Amino acid sequence: MAGKTSTYYKQNPDARKRRLAQQKRYNEGKGGGKRTGREITKAANKLRDKLKIPVGSPKDAAHYEGSKTKGRPQKRSINRASRTKSK
Repeated sequence: MAGKTSTYYKQNPDARKRRLAQQKRYNEGKGGGKRTGREITKAANKLRDKLKIPVGSPKDAAHYEGSKTKGRPQKRSINRASRTKSK
């Protein structure tokens, strides 16, 4: 079953084109000082290897803000929770 986001973009082709264009810029762009999607993915994979977290593990490699090398294994649900919501 398709999710809400998928259904929305299937029904709104103009919005889908804008989203795909934005994602392309995000993933391939220079970022203007910000890390791009590709850089974030590389850093995450590197930390997973360093922490020896196997593929399919219920743990994520959690980064500490401002550090590319420090990290710790952390439950996915905690690591991916919105940082803006109070716990």
